[in-house]
Amino acid sequence: MKAYVIEQPGGPEVLQMRDIPSPEPGADEVQIRVRAFGLNRAEVYRRAGKFGPIAGQVVPGIEAVGEVIHDPAGVFRTGQRVATAMGGMQFSRNGSYAEQVTVLRNNVIALDGTDLPWEELAALPESYLTIWGALDKSLAIEQGQTLLVRGATSSVGLAAVAYAKASGLRVIATTRSPANRERIEQAGADEVVVDAGEVADAVREIAPDGVDAVLEVVGAATLRDSVKALRPFGTAAVIGLLGGPPVLEQFHLMQDLPAATRLSFFPSGLFGTPAMPLTDTPLPWIAREIATGRMPSLRTQTFDFDDVRRAHSLMESDRALGKLVVRI
Repeated sequence: MKAYVIEQPGGPEVLQMRDIPSPEPGADEVQIRVRAFGLNRAEVYRRAGKFGPIAGQVVPGIEAVGEVIHDPAGVFRTGQRVATAMGGMQFSRNGSYAEQVTVLRNNVIALDGTDLPWEELAALPESYLTIWGALDKSLAIEQGQTLLVRGATSSVGLAAVAYAKASGLRVIATTRSPANRERIEQAGADEVVVDAGEVADAVREIAPDGVDAVLEVVGAATLRDSVKALRPFGTAAVIGLLGGPPVLEQFHLMQDLPAATRLSFFPSGLFGTPAMPLTDTPLPWIAREIATGRMPSLRTQTFDFDDVRRAHSLMESDRALGKLVVRI
């Protein structure tokens, strides 16, 4: 099968197309014919060597959609439409930048009942599974609450806005550029705050008593300011690394964390583990909502399989304003 491999860290030019064997699925695995996959910052970091040394050939990619080739256990039928994300892809096993991928069965989700094109489906798994984990599991959102999304122009930020709005929340979203306001409003934001470095005061002008929940997509760089917008007993969840490493220097629990608020970090590495089984994921529902137009599409551009390098360059430029996908 054809696949992109990384043999040394570097820029997009180190992504090389190769013919490599397709691993046969083991007893706990499923082999999938990849039809499309989304692009993620995690793959940029892997390519650049920021996730540790690159030993041998690394196939990048942490998500894909496609059709089942073989499931030894018969849980998934041959030809069935499925999605997959995480489960060690691009780290302990080949990733999804390939014509085929063999993944853990626990990390496979059936996509029956949707006729969305592959490129639209490819925009869903990693972004929406992360948002499901952060909003439903970590923040325990409820209809009628107010959510602040700090860093809403990223693909996962837009997914947060769309999912929260579809779940009945009031959504306040931030962007560093006024030019992005329309894109965020199209995703479902009720209010958009332009981020000049601090947003808490502006958010409290909109929600004087504070917001119920904060989704921090930028990361540690803006967290101190973001949590200032929380009401007492409100909750913040960090999911992003856009602002740099997830390290808080000299974080003072009494001065930096408002009274009676909670803080967590949600890692998508939990997907498919006993702590977060994917049996009750809302991904099929989201696909149907997008197909009917009740939720907006996150996809902004689709690339051919031989154009992955250019896609990586665009992703690193921060000009995508949504999800980039590759169709095979």
